[in-house]
Amino acid sequence: MILASKFLRIIIAGSLFVHSVCSIQSISAQALTFAQKKVDKLIITPIAKDVFVYTTFNEFAGKLFPSNSLYLVTDDGVVLIDTPWDTAQFQPLLDSIKTRHGKEVIICISTHFHADRSAGLEYYNSKNIKTYSTQMTLDSCISRGEKRAANTFSNDTIFKVGQYEFEAYYPGPGHSPDNIVIWVPHAKVLFGGCFVKSTENNDLGNIADANISQWAGSMLKVEKRYPKAKIVVPGHFAWGSKKNLRHTRKLVGKHGKSEM
Repeated sequence: MILASKFLRIIIAGSLFVHSVCSIQSISAQALTFAQKKVDKLIITPIAKDVFVYTTFNEFAGKLFPSNSLYLVTDDGVVLIDTPWDTAQFQPLLDSIKTRHGKEVIICISTHFHADRSAGLEYYNSKNIKTYSTQMTLDSCISRGEKRAANTFSNDTIFKVGQYEFEAYYPGPGHSPDNIVIWVPHAKVLFGGCFVKSTENNDLGNIADANISQWAGSMLKVEKRYPKAKIVVPGHFAWGSKKNLRHTRKLVGKHGKSEM
């Protein structure tokens, strides 16, 4: 591990694999199809070169709810950002990745402590996949009884895996005290997780652990830090452009006014 400016740089080297794809797709129509037919419990969608959104489903507030996560295909293996929410999809996801890319998952990073981001951590520990979270997330997982990662990193961290670098950044509290975002610079993809709301959302959803007063300020830090983001992936529902970031701030402001 090499210290570089403010960031901890984690380097893992390896072999060669190239897979080029590029598309942006809304999950809302797919979620509706799943709810009606109950067939596709795991949906994998390419969104940029070697970057894929995978979506699983679970019930929230009595309704079927899609949960977006990410994976990155590198020369050395596959990096998961968050785990499936549906516990029945932990192994099928690994199998699907192996079949599709001929690669093993080697790293999994959780973006905050809620189960839609962390449920599979201990399962992937058992599969000898290196699991990571921030220390803040680990502490929250322990105190809340959630599954936990085996390794921790500083809040602002650059990982290098194979030919790609990606950044984990802590902007401050928002959806949860510990939420981080993931920036994949080669693809200009920003994974916001539950810190970012889809433009399809009309409210902030689960705010049990949210910090409403600081969320907008934390979001502004992300907007300023990643002006080149082309694709922004929220934790639930449709992904798209940086409009998701501005929309989240508007929802936060609307919620704040409703409490006055």
